[in-house]
Amino acid sequence: MAERELVIFGSAEIAELARFYFEQDGGRKVAAFTVDDAYVEADNFDGLPLVAWSEAIRRFPPDRYDMHVALSYMKLNRIREAKFNQAREAGYSLASYFCSKSVGWPDLTHGENCFVLENQTIQPGVSLGDNVMLWSGNHIGHGSMIGDHTYFASHIVVSGHCRIGKRCFFGVNATLRDFLTIGDDCFVAMDASITRDLETGSVALGTPATVFGPEDEKGRKIRNNYFKLDD
Repeated sequence: MAERELVIFGSAEIAELARFYFEQDGGRKVAAFTVDDAYVEADNFDGLPLVAWSEAIRRFPPDRYDMHVALSYMKLNRIREAKFNQAREAGYSLASYFCSKSVGWPDLTHGENCFVLENQTIQPGVSLGDNVMLWSGNHIGHGSMIGDHTYFASHIVVSGHCRIGKRCFFGVNATLRDFLTIGDDCFVAMDASITRDLETGSVALGTPATVFGPEDEKGRKIRNNYFKLDD
């Protein structure tokens, strides 16, 4: 029995890429794109209908279509989280994509709406929460857990038995020592090397990383500016 067609939430680069990967490698056909009503600026996107959210629920109802939320990490993944919840509360099943060109094991567990691209090395005992995005070429060490709505860029190394919280962002080439605990809402910048636990809301820069705690004014400014949290 063929899987149900998808509606993709989003109308920018990541949404276009999600369609490509789902159709070229995931065995799923995309029927349309949708965004919130106020953000509809055209009738189509990437050659498919672009419909307002209120219309999408009628034209592509959750009893006949699945959905995938394909948005960026802006607002430190809070928009991705909000739209994930919006779609799930409307009754949609949120499809995950795992690239066939990655390596994993049968005991991998994951939530809904994950997006995992090529050349991952995912070792035994790994768990991904809901709405986790892993861009290309990461190493996720054995027994590690990645929390809901977290975003990994490329070529990140997570050593074994790490615990990573919700809504975190990890930049290209970041590295984590084994057995670390990373709190929620952390920003680990490109090339940062993490050798100790991070509190919720921390910012980590450099090698070895300079860490600013959640109440540090400089760290708060860096995080807010990068993710446009004050807009």
